[in-house]
Amino acid sequence: MNPNLKLVILDRDGTINEDHDYYVKSADEWVPLPGALEAIARLNHAGWHTVVASNQSGIGRGLFDMASLNAMHAKMNRLLLQLGGRIDAVFFCPHAPDEGCDCRKPLPGLLQQIGERYGVDLAQVPMVGDSLRDMQAAVAAGCQPHFVASGKHRGDDVLAVARLLEGVPGVRVHADLAAFAEALIQSERAARSAAGRSQPGSGHLE
Repeated sequence: MNPNLKLVILDRDGTINEDHDYYVKSADEWVPLPGALEAIARLNHAGWHTVVASNQSGIGRGLFDMASLNAMHAKMNRLLLQLGGRIDAVFFCPHAPDEGCDCRKPLPGLLQQIGERYGVDLAQVPMVGDSLRDMQAAVAAGCQPHFVASGKHRGDDVLAVARLLEGVPGVRVHADLAAFAEALIQSERAARSAAGRSQPGSGHLE
């Protein structure tokens, strides 16, 4: 295990880039959401490693091929590099829904692969996504579920989001990836500050 590794798992479509009902099939169609790449770079600068976990059934459906998928991710990393950020790895499920795999979210297989690859306790890992199946996969794998209202549920009111997520224990809701990054970084700072105050000998004389 690697308890010192700070890892965040990110969904892709609707979380990092614009999502489409007709699938994102090429690098030209891959368009980052406003502020999303900056949020990843900010997480990186704060010491967090970021990996992607994405359903890409367009491959299994024959809508695009691996070369097209690789081109999308090359574009993503090229744009991130300009901001001083990076995605460490992309884990994806290429299967169509009827193929019976265990890696298609909401099943936890993809997230479990990440946990095994990085040697981390998934209970300490936030998983960020824009859909119910992302959150279900996070809970099934033991991750911390964080919902961002930046994908197909963008514009939904608070009650609609609450109804969508009512069966997801412990879920936290953020407007977008930038809001998640801010919350995570501030939470970590607060925890460090509290730990420093609690250490014997670190206070002031009274």
